Amino acid sequence: MEQRSLSQTKQLAYAGLAIALVFTCTVFVNVRLPIVANGGLIHLGNVPLFFIAMLYGRWLGAVAGGLGMALFDVVGGWFLWAPFTLLIVGLIGYTVGAICEKRQSFMAYALALAAACVIKVVGYYAAEGIIYGNWLAPMASIPGNLVQIGVASAIVLPVVPKLKKHVAGFSWAGSRR
Repeated sequence: MEQRSLSQTKQLAYAGLAIALVFTCTVFVNVRLPIVANGGLIHLGNVPLFFIAMLYGRWLGAVAGGLGMALFDVVGGWFLWAPFTLLIVGLIGYTVGAICEKRQSFMAYALALAAACVIKVVGYYAAEGIIYGNWLAPMASIPGNLVQIGVASAIVLPVVPKLKKHVAGFSWAGSRR
């Protein structure tokens, strides 16, 4: 019983740190885009999200990404976006983690990031269409979403294989480690 409690405490601590890392990189490393009518934002919160999902799996990726970025929406004044972000970015973290739990190669990492890009573009296009009731305007947000995932991918892809070798044997519930 004590071992299980320690494991749950460790999971909670990792989740808290992961959420905080994604939140912090989203809050402090971002640029608002002046070209999109409703704002638009490019941030580096995807970098820790991708590292976390690739290194620790789908569940921690989903929790860290979904909660970390939704929390940013709440405190950053993007209130309407928070439920969509929770779902979209949670799905991104889950998908990236699921792909990388099964295969740990450069091609798997690239595939995971391509899937993340598709989920982000489609998810935020739909969210913006729902929020604003306009299905043409969300087209203007696609380039920013592509840049955001592209920049994060350029940072993560060369580094994650090296990090993978040095990660301690932490196991998130449900992941294969």
